[in-house]
Amino acid sequence: MNFIYWLVVIAYAIGAWKFWNGFHRTNFSRSFSNRLSLSLLWPALLISNKSYRQNFRKALKG
Repeated sequence: MNFIYWLVVIAYAIGAWKFWNGFHRTNFSRSFSNRLSLSLLWPALLISNKSYRQNFRKALKG
């Protein structure tokens, strides 16, 4: 169980880091608070918002 927990934490951190670094490719406004909140909430937004999914893919393409 501990191993699965760490895998989830690592996947969350990698997703947030990749989105943070690719944020300039998205259509979102470039404010720091917007960048921070969208980077931290990425799993919930990825599931629930089609526009966010499209922008998330843009951010991850390098």
